[in-house]
Amino acid sequence: MAEKTNSNMLFANFNQDFSCISIGTRKGYSVTNCDPFGRVYTMNDGARGIVEMLFCTSLIVLVGAADQPQSSPRKLQIVNTKRQSMICELLFPSSILAVKLNRKSLVIVLEMEIYIYDISNMRLLHVIETTPNPEAICALSPSADNSYLAYPSPVPSPTTSTSPASGSASSASASSSSSSNTTQTGDVLLFSTRTLTVTNIIQAHKAPLSHLALSSNGALLATSSTKGTVIRVWSTEKGEKLYQFRRGMGEARIWSMNFNLVGSLLAVSSGSGRGTVHVFKLGSGAQGQQQQPSSPRLEGGANSPPESVDGSTTAGLEGGYEAFVEKKKTSGGGVSSSLRRKSLQISKSLSHSVGGYLPNTLTEMWEPSRDFAFLRLPGGSGSARTVVALSPTMPHVMVLSSEGFFYVYSIDLEKGGECVLLKSYNLLDSIDEANTAD
Repeated sequence: MAEKTNSNMLFANFNQDFSCISIGTRKGYSVTNCDPFGRVYTMNDGARGIVEMLFCTSLIVLVGAADQPQSSPRKLQIVNTKRQSMICELLFPSSILAVKLNRKSLVIVLEMEIYIYDISNMRLLHVIETTPNPEAICALSPSADNSYLAYPSPVPSPTTSTSPASGSASSASASSSSSSNTTQTGDVLLFSTRTLTVTNIIQAHKAPLSHLALSSNGALLATSSTKGTVIRVWSTEKGEKLYQFRRGMGEARIWSMNFNLVGSLLAVSSGSGRGTVHVFKLGSGAQGQQQQPSSPRLEGGANSPPESVDGSTTAGLEGGYEAFVEKKKTSGGGVSSSLRRKSLQISKSLSHSVGGYLPNTLTEMWEPSRDFAFLRLPGGSGSARTVVALSPTMPHVMVLSSEGFFYVYSIDLEKGGECVLLKSYNLLDSIDEANTAD
């Protein structure tokens, strides 16, 4: 079934605390408040393929759109919307596929590389070379203190002995899913953007990964594979599997996953064709009470950093995958082959011997739990790409649709069950009026 999209909308996403929506269009970009719903900023200065906010601050990261006049998917701009000033502009060797940020780190995902910057001064801290990742499968925890970066763990490719040239902007779209599947497993690599070292490797799925999500405080990691039938939740500290959920029996592409701010619920949207969103319950106290960030709002312009942040330690700059494996080797983890640091390739034997991997336990025999609550999008929206989140202030499930709509559903936090559609909004309408559901 073909994916339904609004041709004018190129991007839509929630900010880190799900209070705002950032939208990229063929004309420019805008910021919309979730509750009460209303557009708070609009700038028509050219097509935008990526628009990411830093919480509710005035800092916005912009990336141009492919195949659009006067727009480049290789160019990244950071702007201050309050001062209407350009903070910095960067050009990358190939198309930027995703941007992630928290109050201390900015992560730029290319097909073969991940760049990590200190957001306070835009100093490049680290470059990670990855296996082909055309879907930009990656997650960064919103927490600056517990800042984990999760991405597919690299494995050797039988047809690639060295990294391909990074100058081809068209390589992202040229990679086929079949070649991606032969070079990826369902293993997740956790990388600390504070210490710049690998902290854990998790054998999450047997099939290749399709989506990753980290909780607000960085304590929980949600994973899904290309099958999309089972969702798993892990502890980032110990790499233990905490929960296993059944999305459905039929295979489906997972579009998005997001925890609520306190880590007690996980919302998942998929391309199942029926427009169903699932909400899974993790249990009370699964993550503990979330500490709200107390950092000041960004007011920085071109000549001042966006936020005064303590510089991250560079003690682990020479760390990474090789250091992680060497540590496991000296502690008895047992590594059967050496690693090429530049390409970050690992052997199949390594994938079963690194001490940081999950032990084989009876948890593999768990029967996955069904959803706690669910909702169905209005008729005709089943094939639309969606982004789902849970409201930080109300018992609401919020859904962004590639068709250009924003849906708000009520959820019974005690009984669960089917959620009720409360309101729907047109994200691209010049007049932000709510249409109350019948």
